[in-house]
Amino acid sequence: MPNYNIVTDSCCDLRPETYEQLNLTVVPLSMEFRGQVREDKSDDSIKEVYAALRAGESAQTASGLSTTYQSAVIAAEELREKYPERTIYVVDTLCASRGEGLLVWYACKKRDEGMTLDELHKWVEDTKLHLCHWFTVDDLMYLKRGGRISAATALVGTMLKVKPVLHVDNDGHLINMFKVRGRKASLEAIANKLGELGGNYDNSTVFICHGDCIEDAKYVENILKTKYGVKEVLINYTGAVIGSHSGPGTMAVFFLGDHR
Repeated sequence: MPNYNIVTDSCCDLRPETYEQLNLTVVPLSMEFRGQVREDKSDDSIKEVYAALRAGESAQTASGLSTTYQSAVIAAEELREKYPERTIYVVDTLCASRGEGLLVWYACKKRDEGMTLDELHKWVEDTKLHLCHWFTVDDLMYLKRGGRISAATALVGTMLKVKPVLHVDNDGHLINMFKVRGRKASLEAIANKLGELGGNYDNSTVFICHGDCIEDAKYVENILKTKYGVKEVLINYTGAVIGSHSGPGTMAVFFLGDHR
């Protein structure tokens, strides 16, 4: 096995046992919740945050989600000065949540298959814009709070049961792509993106994350397996740091495609 480490942050939304299985180093991000700073990790903590959000409480990111890449660049520069004989790459994945997690998962697999550090760095840079992220949300008020839609749009959309379908673009921005009527239609829309964009990639493993709505995740999993022949669907919560922004009921599918 090549002698190098892969490091990511906890917003990859992988499970703690997966960190160990992949021999992956994870830097925890944190959030402020009920007057305490908490790390983004355990399922029990995540469930507590979602229950509080449903009850109208708020949670705030304590460590800068948008500045993690810049922080990594600074740390790498310091380490290069201290260890000039070592090779350190920093990758801006332009991914989010389990999109980042799936890219890291593939990277760890390729490392274990014998890919060198230089080869893996090139593979990740070549592949990251093929990592598709497709989301939907159940409660439009969280998009309103994040400034993505107006209060009027959120109110009318809620009355009409309109659900947005969003994706992460090549610049790493969350973009509202189109709208459908009803929750079931929105879940089917994100699942069907695999058929539209999957191309020639071997998507035998697809990742799902959910905002404390496991039954909806299982519904999407069934579509992916029965309609598109996906062999393995790995499901986890959207972590508390991202979930505090996207809210309960968020659903997302991640896979490799011809383009995002």
